Amino acid sequence: MSKLFSKENMEAFSNPLNLNNPIAVQVLGICSALAVTSQLEPAIVMGLSVTVITAFSNVIISLIRKTIPNRIRIIVQLVVVAALVTIVSQILKAFAYDVSVQLSVYVGLIITNCILMGRLEAFAMMNGPWESFLDGIGNGLGYALILVIVGFVRELFGFGTLLGFTIIPQACYDHGYLNNGMMTMPAMSLIIVGCVIWAHRSINKEEK
Repeated sequence: MSKLFSKENMEAFSNPLNLNNPIAVQVLGICSALAVTSQLEPAIVMGLSVTVITAFSNVIISLIRKTIPNRIRIIVQLVVVAALVTIVSQILKAFAYDVSVQLSVYVGLIITNCILMGRLEAFAMMNGPWESFLDGIGNGLGYALILVIVGFVRELFGFGTLLGFTIIPQACYDHGYLNNGMMTMPAMSLIIVGCVIWAHRSINKEEK
């Protein structure tokens, strides 16, 4: 049990949440971070989807890594990821159709997510299934964390709601408060992501 939760394994899980965050530090997965964060719900669903796919694709590739010919390893990785993305996409359409429509093509584009392919190539191909699982969960949650922060800010100030529930009271609107329409535009998400990256690097400057 102690080996399963060794210091190295815990670092594989925790580093992507902060010091090696895939968006804030590695600046990966920016496209989807800009595209699906106009509201909090699709941001959460997208983050969880990437987490599940990253974790299980890492495990599968780790299990078969010694049998994959080096010349076709990228093709094999893409096939595994594509199969998992298809499964997740169908589950979303069956149980969360409205969110699936909001996410549109971006669920399918998880196949090309550089976070996924990067972890498969850099970690899963060289480590065991458990370590790869923790690495996948950590990187997926690190990615999801940034999406949730951006989605939170954009929905709150752009629509006055969170998860569809009204947060800003009607009295504020009666006194002249207006929702910030710029928050609903993709350009604003880029600015917010930039602010998150700046804040993250400022906070962790000494530790790095």
